[in-house]
Amino acid sequence: MSEDIRVRFAPSPTGYLHIGGARTALFNYLFARHHNGKFILRIEDTDRSRSTDEYIEAIIDGMKWLNLDHDEGPFRQTDRTELYRQYVTRLLKEDRAYYCYCSAEELESKRKLAAAAGKPPRYDGTCRDLKNPIAEIKPTVRFKMPLYGSTLVDDLIKGKIVYENTVFDDFIIMRSDDTPTYNFVVVVDDIEMGITHIIRGDDHLNNTPKQIHIYEAFGKTPPKFAHLPMILGSDKARLSKRHGATSVQAYREMGYLPEALLNYLVRLGWSHADQEIFSKAELIEKFSLEHVGSSAAVFNPEKLLWMNSEYIKAKPPDELIPLLTLDTTGLDKAWLARAIATLQERSRTIIELANSLQYYIEETVVIDEKAGKKFLTSETKPYIMALIERLSAISDSGFTAKEIESVFTGLMTEYNIQLGKIAQPTRVALTGNTVSPGIFEVIELVGKERTIKRLQKALVSVRGI
Repeated sequence: MSEDIRVRFAPSPTGYLHIGGARTALFNYLFARHHNGKFILRIEDTDRSRSTDEYIEAIIDGMKWLNLDHDEGPFRQTDRTELYRQYVTRLLKEDRAYYCYCSAEELESKRKLAAAAGKPPRYDGTCRDLKNPIAEIKPTVRFKMPLYGSTLVDDLIKGKIVYENTVFDDFIIMRSDDTPTYNFVVVVDDIEMGITHIIRGDDHLNNTPKQIHIYEAFGKTPPKFAHLPMILGSDKARLSKRHGATSVQAYREMGYLPEALLNYLVRLGWSHADQEIFSKAELIEKFSLEHVGSSAAVFNPEKLLWMNSEYIKAKPPDELIPLLTLDTTGLDKAWLARAIATLQERSRTIIELANSLQYYIEETVVIDEKAGKKFLTSETKPYIMALIERLSAISDSGFTAKEIESVFTGLMTEYNIQLGKIAQPTRVALTGNTVSPGIFEVIELVGKERTIKRLQKALVSVRGI
C-alpha cells in the first residue's frame, strides 16, 4: 500500500480488556506493523457514568502484558470535548445538523406510538426544519441524515453492504448537557488522527453508515472499513463470562503466556495455510486482511490450553523463572532452571509449573493418602530401607542421575523386581503423588539430604508400614 497506514484501537473503559478487544487490538497492531504504519491507542470514555480510571489502567496494563506497543496515545476523548463542540458548531452553521427541543417524555411517547403501529422506534424529525429556538429548553443537537437513497459500505472483510437511508433517523450528536455522543466523536477523532483503516468488531457494522455520512458532511473521504466477525462460545452463543474467563487479566492470573494468548487469538478468524504456531515476527510478516474470514470464530479453551503448553515447552527454562508465582529468593538459578526443564513437557500453565515445582523447593511434601496406601506398604518397606542405605553411601559430589540409576539397577537385580516396584514408592515419598518426571532426575534435583529425609519419613508416617 502506498499510503501511510494509520490504525487505532479504541476501547471503552467500561470494563477490563476482554478477549474480543484484545483480538481487535492485535489485528490492528499486526496490520500497522506489516505495512510500517502507525498504531494508535485511544480511550473512548464519553460514557462517563460507566468509564473509570481503574479500567483505563487495566486496559493499558493488558496491552503492555501482551506486548502490543502503540506509537501514539493513549488519547482520552474526555480531554477533547472543546474540539468536538467546534465540529458540532460547524455542522450547525452548514445546516448539516439542528437543535432538537423534544423532551425525553415526548420522545418516549413517539417511540410507543411507532411500536404500536409496528414501525421501528426512530425519531420523526419534528425539529428538523424548526426555525425559531425555544429559549426555555436546553436542546440536543441532531445530525441530518439523508431522507432518501442508500449508503454503501464497502467492507474489506464483509464485502459490499447496502443500507437504505430510510432506516436511519436523525441521531443525536450532542446531548443537552453539551457532551458529545459516540458515533460523532469517533469520526472527529479519526479525522483529526488521520486514520486510514478502521479495523473493529462487526458489532459496530450498523454504526458505519451513520459515520460515513458524518465524514462526508465534513468533506472527508471515509477510511477503509474492516469489520471482524464476532467470537462465539462453544455453544455458538456470543462469548461471555459463562464460557469461562474473558478478560486478559484473568488469563494472566491463570498462568497463560502472552505470546501463547496472542497466537491463539490471531487464529480466531485469520489463517495462513495450515500453520498453527507463529512467532511475533512471522505474524507481522504474514498478516493480511485478505486472510481474515467473514464467519464467526468459536473460542475453544482446550485449544488455547494446548497452545499455551506448546509455548511453555519451547521457552528456555531460565526465562520461565521470573514468571513463576513462587518466591525463588535464595534459590540457585541454574538449579531451578534444571528443575523447570524436567516439568515443562507436562505443564500446561505457569500455575501448573509452579505447583509441580513445590516438591523440588519445599523441605517436606504432603503425601496423597490414596497413593500412600497403594505404594507405601509392608511389601515395599525393605526396598525403601535398602534404597536409603545405598543412596546414603553415594558421595555428595557423585550424587547424579547416572549414579542413582545404578543404585536402582542393583536393587532390581538383588530383589528380582521391576523398576516400578521401587520407583513408584520412591516417587510417592519424594513428590507426594504418583506422577513426576524421571525418578532419577527427581532424586538428583531434590538432593541427597532431602531425599533421604523424605524416604525415612515415608517409612514411619504412612499407615501399613
